[in-house]
Parts: sequence; structure tokens; C-alpha cells
Amino acid sequence: MVFGLAAGLVAGAVQAAPRVAYKVEGTCDGWPRLAIETEKGLCAGLVAGPTPGAFADRQLRLPRTLVQLDAQTWLVADLADWTRPRGVVWRLTAVPGQPVQLQPLLTGLSLPHGLAIGPDGLVYVGEMSRIFRFDPRAADPAATVQDVITGLPDNKLHDNRHPLSQFVFATDSALLVNVGAPSDQCLDANGARVGTDRCDQSEGEEATAGIRRYARLAPGRWDPKFTMLARGLRNSVALAVHPSGTVLQAENSYDFDDRWSPFEEVNRIEAGRHYGWPYCQDMATPTPGWAGAMDCASGDHAPPVALLPPHVAPLAMTWYQGAMFPRLKGKLLMSWHGYRSTGGRLVAFEVDAGGVPLTRARATYPIYPSGSRPFGAGPAAQAEVLTPGWGRVEGARPQGTPVGITVAADGAIWVADDKNASIIRFAVDRP
Repeated sequence: MVFGLAAGLVAGAVQAAPRVAYKVEGTCDGWPRLAIETEKGLCAGLVAGPTPGAFADRQLRLPRTLVQLDAQTWLVADLADWTRPRGVVWRLTAVPGQPVQLQPLLTGLSLPHGLAIGPDGLVYVGEMSRIFRFDPRAADPAATVQDVITGLPDNKLHDNRHPLSQFVFATDSALLVNVGAPSDQCLDANGARVGTDRCDQSEGEEATAGIRRYARLAPGRWDPKFTMLARGLRNSVALAVHPSGTVLQAENSYDFDDRWSPFEEVNRIEAGRHYGWPYCQDMATPTPGWAGAMDCASGDHAPPVALLPPHVAPLAMTWYQGAMFPRLKGKLLMSWHGYRSTGGRLVAFEVDAGGVPLTRARATYPIYPSGSRPFGAGPAAQAEVLTPGWGRVEGARPQGTPVGITVAADGAIWVADDKNASIIRFAVDRP
């Protein structure tokens, strides 16, 4: 059985089934309850996605981000395919106890990831090469598509490992846009530096590995010319702007083979700073391929404000402002997408007045299948793990792969689980 899928299939929308589907048993605040172990007082409900024996009857492929339009209507950005322009923006209509309806509004997109409601009330979408906006309420949404930012890197996946366009609106309505590094360490296939004294990919007027700032010129118009807000950031898919104006970035760090190194990072973004990629890792450690290129302990390197566990792959974050979970009020929610023993979790952090995660001595992080491990370094943020059991369990659940997080109007936390083609709603576990 498939919960929440409308009848019929979109041509080419079926992909190979995951090896384990989510088992459902009972309900979670009106939705089919998933076998995800949650913190006491929470439960996980399946809004849309496959369950055992029903892999073929689904439409979502790789849902990445989602926004709420009204009490019953959501938009979902579905990347769909890493190699071909088959992305979709879906309208999802969800009413507890009724089959969820999925309607494709835009199709044939190239790696759609970023999704947000802009200051003008229109919906903004980040494709691999551009950011555009459209009106999802129009009779023909596709006819309302307008380019907002063009000229973003448009490379094939294997030429650019981080081609996704994520963006946020700053408090002054400027668009802050992630441009991911086209490599892991700025080294070529032979391990030689791409550049001499400095990495070509991280420097220059049109550097990758950073965050671009496009100034707002007028309502609905942004300067086509950008400035580099910050450099030395390998991949800034997790970007968020706090009401105080703080810009936070959660860094997907290097893909070293070492299971416990390097740490991922939380960075407070300040204009003109360099955050170290590919010269530095963790707080002040030079990377093997670029030793001596930057004094990582000097002011040239902006160190992270908090360390995260290694290889968790933070892909989204937002501050909780809902009413359903008073104890989470103001905390920073973050998705850990990583496939290693640290990833596959939804977590929360205590923060200061600027929204920055608090750190503590002797912080630890969880690992699968059980237990925890000390950071042994600092400053490290201690996560409150909302999903302590989201690892793969045969016959019960796949490894969780959370990406986008959105707090619904009722305070429930909606999460897109991309590799498992699911939309999940975390709510109060009512008796």
C-alpha cells in the first residue's frame, strides 16, 4: 500500500525501489505511523512515500525541499535525476485520513533544490544554473516562470560535485546564493594542486566555493552582478538567516576516508571572510594537500563557531518558531543526511540570542548502531537528537536521508527524505 499517492504515474517517474521501505503501523496525529524511533513525545507520520510491496506506485523520486502554501497545500522540489533534466515542482494536497494528491506544476527542471516563498509572495526555485520565480496559484503556473538570477555554474555532475543552487533572502532582501566547490580538495586526479600558491577554485572574482550576494534593486529585481560575500566554503547547501540578521552556514566538509575526520562545521557568515576551504579543516588544522598555503591559526582563516560530527552532511536548518513543541521554541533544527554511522538524523540545538548554536566542553555525538563518541575537540555543539533510531532496520525502515525541513503552520515539522522518496511529518505523539 502507498499512503498519500494519487492514482496514476508521471511518465519516467519510477526509479529503482529502495531495498527497505518504511513499515507503517498505527497512526501519528492522523498520519500512518512510521517505525522511526523518536525522542519521547514525538512521532513520525508518513505523508507520501512507498511502503512494503508498493514500490512501483509512486511519483516522488528525490524530494529535496518543501514549503507550505496554506493549511492543506504544499510545494515539493523533486530533484528526480542527477544526470538528466527531469526535476519537478509538485503541488501536494494533504488532508489527514484522505489520499494525498500530487500534481506536477513544473517539469523538466535541472536539479531543482532551493525552494522558498519570496518577499513578493511568489515562489522562488533554485535550478543548477539559475534561480527563477513563478506563481503556483496561477491557472498555468509554467507560464508565469521568470528568471531572477542567471549564470550560475552549470556543469555536469562529475565536473562539478556541488552543482545545487541553494539560496536565502537576507534581512535586507538581498539574495545569498550558494556556489559549491567543483572538487573535494582542489586537487587534480594525481593529487596535485589546482593552482600554485592558492586554489584557483576558491579565489578570484568569480570564485566557486563561496556565497554570492545579489543586491536587491527594487521589488522583484536583483542586481545581475554579484559580490562574493564569503569564500572558502566547500558546500553551503545548509544556509539560514536568523531574525536577528545572523547568517549561518553548515559546512559539508572534505570527504576524507577517515571515518572520524574531518568534523563538519557551523559558520557564522561575515562579509569578506575566508572560511578555509581547501587550506584548513576543523578549527586550525592545515589540510594535507595545501599545507603552508594559509596560516589556519591566523586571522586569515575564519574558524567555525561550532564543530559538528564528522560526515553528517548537514543539508538544511531552520529555527523552530511553532506552537506544537514549546520546548523546541527558538532552537535550531538541522537535518543530517550523511550515509556514514553519524548521519541519518533530525537534531536540534540550543542557541544564543543571535541564533548561533551553543557549545560545551566534553560534547559528544551519536553513532549507529548505538552509543556515542566524544568530539575530543572544540568548540563543539551538543545536539538534541530528535530521531535517535533512524538507521536501517530490515523489515522496518531504511536509513533515513533527511534533507529539507519546514515548520508547518500548526507547528509540526515536515521533512523531505530524498533517497527514500518520502515526505514525513513529525508531530506530538498524542495518547
